[in-house]
Amino acid sequence: MALKCVALLGWRSEYEYSWWNRNKPSKSNLAPVTIRWFSRQRSINSVQGGKVAATHNHGRKFHKDLTSLPKPLTVADLSVTLDDSSKVRISFKGMLGSYSEDAALKAYPKCETVPCDEFEDAFKAVELWLAEKAVLPIENSSGGSIHRNYDLLLRHRLHIVGEVQLPVNLCLLALPGVRIEQLKRVLSHPQALAVSDIFLCKLGVPRENVDDTGFAAQYVASNGLRDAAAVASIRAAEVYGLNVLAEKIQDDSDNITRFLVLARDPIIPRTDKPFKATFLFHPYNLELLYVPSRVPSFEYNISSFQTSIVFTLEEGPGILFKALAVFALRDINLTKIESRPQRKRPLRVVDDSNTGAARYFDYLFYIDFEASMAEPRAQNALGHLQEFATFLRVLGCYPMDTTL
Repeated sequence: MALKCVALLGWRSEYEYSWWNRNKPSKSNLAPVTIRWFSRQRSINSVQGGKVAATHNHGRKFHKDLTSLPKPLTVADLSVTLDDSSKVRISFKGMLGSYSEDAALKAYPKCETVPCDEFEDAFKAVELWLAEKAVLPIENSSGGSIHRNYDLLLRHRLHIVGEVQLPVNLCLLALPGVRIEQLKRVLSHPQALAVSDIFLCKLGVPRENVDDTGFAAQYVASNGLRDAAAVASIRAAEVYGLNVLAEKIQDDSDNITRFLVLARDPIIPRTDKPFKATFLFHPYNLELLYVPSRVPSFEYNISSFQTSIVFTLEEGPGILFKALAVFALRDINLTKIESRPQRKRPLRVVDDSNTGAARYFDYLFYIDFEASMAEPRAQNALGHLQEFATFLRVLGCYPMDTTL
């Protein structure tokens, strides 16, 4: 069973290797390109606003030229390629100063961050070699799962290569000299406003939803709004020249967002490193989607790894119990279970001669577990799971973030 699972996973799959090799562009095919929008000093389009003089809470005076900030990528920008001599670029959704950028900088302190307009743009930036990796939120301890990104994991063929757990410090930001009693409205992402409900109710001002916490800070600064504040990060205050009127305004002081790090190439697990793995199953395809063993692996000084998977199940009583039992029987710890209705096939029809047709939702199940794909127990568990699953895909085997 273990050997069968290894073959299905594709560790020695010539077909998968050929597919990956064909779709990886060579340097000779790369067109020359300007990458102004990757730089913190230049941008391809101007941002509304002018220079804003500000005094930080620590008393340091500085000037912020908002026209120097890059504009987020859109689909229209995703036709250019990287300069290989540049440092690692990490794509994320939002403006500079967003919490996604904070997560990227936590994972790669010296990286060049690439702001993107939408989550899908962040995926495409990596697929089209505009960035080496993408950092995207997957769940929050207060707001729950980000379902859009679960769906995009299926639509794209990027691999999970890491995770970042970021404590969220929500701050109230305003222009220099503005006092909290002068505020007439507060802008931020809907979730940031929702998890700061107690503080904002006491403040007693209207709330306005925007797409991103970083954009809220940029909007207040670039438009010189002296009657408005933004709920955003301390980094956003530094980027846009705003003052921090209040810190840690979230209802739950232990508010943590978990981000996934995605890349074109997977991490290939080794037998001397414990891993956590992720898999994906789909009802229309019995193939377990993963990557070839010949893709280069990397060294990590992290003691624990995890695997992520997604799958669908056949019909039958107790089928989910049986699927989860394959991990319990091998003493594999599950750290995450998420279900999503099938988008292409949301309803499953069951015919019964006595009661007629019954309809109910058909689900994808996402699971994270603490085991390496190099371990026989993980291979045996997946081989056992194939008895109940109609589709399985490995999303990644990657190091857990233990730096909270």
